Amino acid sequence: MPTDAIVVGAGVVGAACAEALAAAGLSVTVLESRFAAGGATAAAMGHLVVMDDSEAQFALTRLSRDLWTRRAGEMPPGCEDERTGTLWIAATEDELALVGNKAAFYRERGVDVAELDGGALAREEPNLRPGLAGALLVPDDRVVYPPNAARWLLSRAAARGARLVEGAEVSAIHGRRVATRTGDLEAACVVNATGAAAPLLTPGLPVAPRKGHLVITDRYPGFCRRQLVELGYLRSAHGASNESVAFNLQPRATGQMLLGSSREFAGFDASIRPAIRARMVLRALEYAPALAALSAIRTWTGFRPATPDNLPLIGAWPETPGLFVATGHEGLGITTALGTARLVADAVLGRTSPIDPAPYRPTRAFPGAAHA
Repeated sequence: MPTDAIVVGAGVVGAACAEALAAAGLSVTVLESRFAAGGATAAAMGHLVVMDDSEAQFALTRLSRDLWTRRAGEMPPGCEDERTGTLWIAATEDELALVGNKAAFYRERGVDVAELDGGALAREEPNLRPGLAGALLVPDDRVVYPPNAARWLLSRAAARGARLVEGAEVSAIHGRRVATRTGDLEAACVVNATGAAAPLLTPGLPVAPRKGHLVITDRYPGFCRRQLVELGYLRSAHGASNESVAFNLQPRATGQMLLGSSREFAGFDASIRPAIRARMVLRALEYAPALAALSAIRTWTGFRPATPDNLPLIGAWPETPGLFVATGHEGLGITTALGTARLVADAVLGRTSPIDPAPYRPTRAFPGAAHA
């Protein structure tokens, strides 16, 4: 069947791109090698968060969180959308001073925040350990259940005529032509949204898989109300170390607690490493000792698509006319899916984007950076 656009990959980023292109009036075919909303999307936490590591990261996460918020009323209950907010926790007085800087950054850019001292933090989240210095509350951050959010976006695309083909393994992308085991498909444009696997189809993309572990508990409703993140999370997430852990606890709509996070470069080895899981759990116990009384029921791993400068690759791939890429989101694929889709659709259609797309161009320079 003729189609205007082919999206390769039906994770949350690919699903969002498919919906945005279909909403613009294009006929869209989505090709997924296994099943929709698998891969990194199925392994993710689902935190919709505004981040401040750089102006470019802030712009994309702010745009995306706002887009998710506008659509919160449309999502079915299975997406488990909740306005949990985020608490960035300062363990020491030195870190508390950084909370003020973080608060000023957000306020100057119109993001609602509140600074909490140690007493207010203890009242907000009683299961945190006593003596923590304080926190920054970002009340409008949200949580969704990523697989169902991705499937909902695909259903919205299908309602506009998009077609999803599962079990369609793409072996190569040649510009506007996509090769599969059952034959080739052609379109006016192709979007490579295959996450950490994107360089396999578009050689030269500076993306490497960064493995992470997550642990989920049995149901303990009310154990915590907010998404809890240690203030040093960004140092862990964006550090040069091959292995790192940081405290990140998310309350699920089911009453379960989802615990992260770890990061390591280990290729595509999906095996669970007990040692790094233990480090992750011990780090969490430093902040919330009461977690020791909860029963963990499952651990899994996933692969974040990492780039040398911690920003995604979004836009045209000039080496291959007709090809666009949407990958490299590391741990922010769920958050930035809708913003990414907007930038991709704008690039395909020649429209002006609400934020500057230049920082995310796939062909930007990475001075002094090394990647796998």
